[in-house]
Amino acid sequence: MQKKILIVEDDKEISELVTSHLEQENFTVFTAFDGEKALQFFENKPVDLVLLDLMLPKLNGMDFLKRIRETSFVPVLIISAKESDVDKTLGLGFGADDYISKPFSVMELTARVHAAIRRATQYLPEVADSYSNIIQFKALTLDLDTFSAQVNGKSIQLTSKEFHILKLFMQNQSRVFTKEQMYQLIWEDDYYGNENVLNVHIRRLREKIEGDPSNPLYIRTIWGIGYKLGE
Repeated sequence: MQKKILIVEDDKEISELVTSHLEQENFTVFTAFDGEKALQFFENKPVDLVLLDLMLPKLNGMDFLKRIRETSFVPVLIISAKESDVDKTLGLGFGADDYISKPFSVMELTARVHAAIRRATQYLPEVADSYSNIIQFKALTLDLDTFSAQVNGKSIQLTSKEFHILKLFMQNQSRVFTKEQMYQLIWEDDYYGNENVLNVHIRRLREKIEGDPSNPLYIRTIWGIGYKLGE
């Protein structure tokens, strides 16, 4: 079955270029040129991934992202000319899965789309048989079938990246992961020393699962190395 992608981009030339390449990759592509039309479409037709520009008319990309994150964990890849770390941090903090700056290589964009969809679909019920579908650590529970998590019996809402990070730690509870290893395993891409993306996701995840994010019990920083779960 063809995967469906929604491109939310007000620059029609960019939209047409990306659409053409993704259709060649056997994706079904839908387009919207403003945030309001994109939200209307999204609420009425399921898609497998959203390519989202930030600078949109009527409803900007950040507000669109916040709205869909109220009900959906669909992967979102931000494409934008706004290159500052602040914008990247805000975008990822609101639940985006990845970020690519304009101008970009269409081949790189296509590769990231494939990677994001592969990550989102590999966590369905047919996960590796060597693992239980319910993983627990202290008061933290992760359900691989329902893509959900609880702390002290209370449900928490995770983005797909946050779920993947937590799953990696909980299935390897005694292992320390370097930032490079985490980036390669979660993002399935080479790590070039840019820690911003990973740090934002770790911070947001801690805010959701830790009683005191500044003194974490679950995701611990191993200084000079990386991160691990628990003690």
